[in-house]
Amino acid sequence: MDNAATSFPKPAGVNEAMVRYATELGASAGRGGYAEAVETGRLINECRERIARLFNCEYARQVVFTLNCTDALNTAIKGLIDPAKKSHVICTASDHNSILRPINALVERGWTTSTVIPIDPQTGLVDVDDVRRAIQPNTKLIAITHTSNVTGAVQPIRLIGQLARECAVPFIVDAAQSAGHVPIDVQADCIDLLAAPGHKALFGPPGTGFLYLRPGMEKMVRPLREGGTGSNSEHPTQPSVMPDRYESGSHNSIGLIGLNEGVKWVAEQTVEKIHRLQLDLVRTFIDGVQSIENLEYFGPHGVRNRIGVFSVRIEGIAPDALATRLETEFGILTRAGLHCAPHVHEALGTSTTGGTTRLSFGAFLSTQDVKYATDALAQIASSVESPKPMQCAP
Repeated sequence: MDNAATSFPKPAGVNEAMVRYATELGASAGRGGYAEAVETGRLINECRERIARLFNCEYARQVVFTLNCTDALNTAIKGLIDPAKKSHVICTASDHNSILRPINALVERGWTTSTVIPIDPQTGLVDVDDVRRAIQPNTKLIAITHTSNVTGAVQPIRLIGQLARECAVPFIVDAAQSAGHVPIDVQADCIDLLAAPGHKALFGPPGTGFLYLRPGMEKMVRPLREGGTGSNSEHPTQPSVMPDRYESGSHNSIGLIGLNEGVKWVAEQTVEKIHRLQLDLVRTFIDGVQSIENLEYFGPHGVRNRIGVFSVRIEGIAPDALATRLETEFGILTRAGLHCAPHVHEALGTSTTGGTTRLSFGAFLSTQDVKYATDALAQIASSVESPKPMQCAP
């Protein structure tokens, strides 16, 4: 139950495709005209096309492969900021360090200023009006984590995207916890730059990810690296065509070929069906924990505006100790700590007490699995001795 970190297991086709590449192909796409190199390139392009269809991108060439979601966000954020011009950026307290740290690095260098939009400590949600009030004439981007990796709260990205589009401010969405779990339509949601990892709910291996750039954004986002692309080799400068403009160096071919099968599996299941399963798991978890004494869970208290990511605390037991007991006594794998999201824990009041213990669900879990987890939490909570009341001396 640590699918927010990386999904496991993967669909069988993912591993099979990677083994085929390792044993039969072994080539670098765009670096040869022989059959193995051509087939590798075809499979990578097939992955690009499948991602474009899944998120309703205008053209497959607007999907750029990256090392991971963090790499994609660094390109989007840093590529939009010109150090020679005074600028301002907006992020939120719901954001992961993959957004916060690139922005803070730019602020420390004096390249920009930033506004962090607060979240409601009860729901974990951002108020769109707060975003509206934060926009300045020199605001160069609005970045937000779509779904919190701590509370599971799903932000109103369509409303924020519409606002950003009205104000002509590029809108960056971190879909690390939502891509594959929640329907995303980059056109209807007014998303200019969508960053996502391959290894979570898209079921690829680690070391894969992508950045979607709305057509025209490639003229605004400068690449962070240059190098060989296998194309236009007669020119010593970086190609301007997509996706080569951002894809320097050899691809992670084995990883992207695995991701291709993961995205295929998600498309066959449909995100809508996977999302309905998530909501069933969410209901089962909430029903199972709401009567447990001394247990608190954070984020929306209901199925609206959330996915199957639950951070919990049991009074009298530290988050890391709870994670250890879940593993050793019940075989349940979770993650304890601050989850690379410091502002969220500050809002929740858990930043100075070890954070929380997080359970995060994936498409291969059942409601019976979740019921097993809530029963385990109930047993652990009942085993913690309540503090004895102090008695006055006679």
